[in-house]
Amino acid sequence: MIHLKDKKDIVILQEGGKRLAKVMKVLRREAKPGVSVAFLDEIAYKMIKKYGGYPSFLNYQADFANRPFPNSLCVSLNDVIVHGIPRKEIILKPGDLVSLDIGMKYKGLFTDMAITFGLAKIKLDEKKLIKTTQKALAAAIKVARPGNTLGDIGYAIENCATKNDFVVIRDLVGHGVGYAVHEDPPVFNYGEKGKGMKIEAGLVIAIEPMLTYDNGAVKENSDASFATLNGKKACHFEHTIAILKNKTIIITQ
Repeated sequence: MIHLKDKKDIVILQEGGKRLAKVMKVLRREAKPGVSVAFLDEIAYKMIKKYGGYPSFLNYQADFANRPFPNSLCVSLNDVIVHGIPRKEIILKPGDLVSLDIGMKYKGLFTDMAITFGLAKIKLDEKKLIKTTQKALAAAIKVARPGNTLGDIGYAIENCATKNDFVVIRDLVGHGVGYAVHEDPPVFNYGEKGKGMKIEAGLVIAIEPMLTYDNGAVKENSDASFATLNGKKACHFEHTIAILKNKTIIITQ
């Protein structure tokens, strides 16, 4: 069932999203070679609590998961696409592609966001992968407006990927968000123009393009994270957005 949000909900979501974006900014700054990813998780937990929220991933068990997620922050490195567990023994190193994914419950409502970046010197094609995934997210947000469809969003993402010689990871998707960590509808990273659910004012969704090289097939690791089947690096960006009658708001900006 789709739960549209009213003006009061969206104001609260904006407050929470602004705080979550501040947390992400600090995490990005602190993510350096030699740092344990567990340290980033500690920062995430402390800052979210400081801002009056609660880390929505902590002990959250999605319908597709075999067990609850044990941390506040997902840190996914290189070929790991999403749901990487920030263990103390995992140390960031030059050349890593780092994806940070974080969610927060604030005044009863949920926001979600993710970024990917390279540490120290990364390859030119990896820089292109990051830039293309950012562009795909921007293209999707641009068409997320009443009267369009979820197929328009998916088409915008996949079209941006293929034009730049990358592929979307089809098995992992965006989602509705706000009253819960994951809500209907699923927001696919591929689609056909004009197809799928019509977008209405009040819809709040997390759009999250995930791109990689050559083949979008995935595997689930023993820790319940997802990685590319061919071992190639992946990139993930995500924003929570609210679609209004006359404009679309990026909640986590």
